[in-house]
Amino acid sequence: MQEYLTQTPVASLIFIITIITTIMAFNNEHLLNNLILHPYSVYRKKKVYTVITSGLIHGDWMHLLFNMFSYFFFAFSLEKVMGHWQFALLYIASLILSDVPTIFKHKNDYGYRCLGASGAVSAVIFGYILYNPGITMIIMPIPIPIPAIIFGPLYLLYCHFASKHARDNVNHDAHMYGALSGLIITIALYPPVVHEFITSASELIRSYLHR
Repeated sequence: MQEYLTQTPVASLIFIITIITTIMAFNNEHLLNNLILHPYSVYRKKKVYTVITSGLIHGDWMHLLFNMFSYFFFAFSLEKVMGHWQFALLYIASLILSDVPTIFKHKNDYGYRCLGASGAVSAVIFGYILYNPGITMIIMPIPIPIPAIIFGPLYLLYCHFASKHARDNVNHDAHMYGALSGLIITIALYPPVVHEFITSASELIRSYLHR
């Protein structure tokens, strides 16, 4: 634990605070209502802070475990390669930007509320993919490793389709715009990553074709 706090203090702090705040909100409805994103209110310049605090709470244990499991495998590695304040900027900015489309989409829906760190976690995953396109990823329940350069486009297409057609109460817009924010912010902070990504991806594609 000391190693994580020393080498990746920002990722560690976000990880710890998110888990603690979520567990506290599980047992405190007043806290949950104060932290959850309510687009109707935010659009009217009330409880604007919830664009950030809603990312510190989750709907249930499975929601928390899935997001933090994904976060754990990518966030600490990403902070090491991109830097501390850069990682903090990417996470917080993506958390906010991933919620903006939802705020406008549901600005007149008083009963709509949403929560979770999925937008920011998607940003972390896609930021890491830019640095390391050679990784493989497993999407449950499919037990087959998928190369990141294939996973990325498929994920964005799925989020776009699900946003328009799904009825599963999952905020797919946040996933998609979080992922896009992660890509844009990572490139803005370290422009050479584009050339490095293209070079690595090209080598990967050539290796697949010659197998």
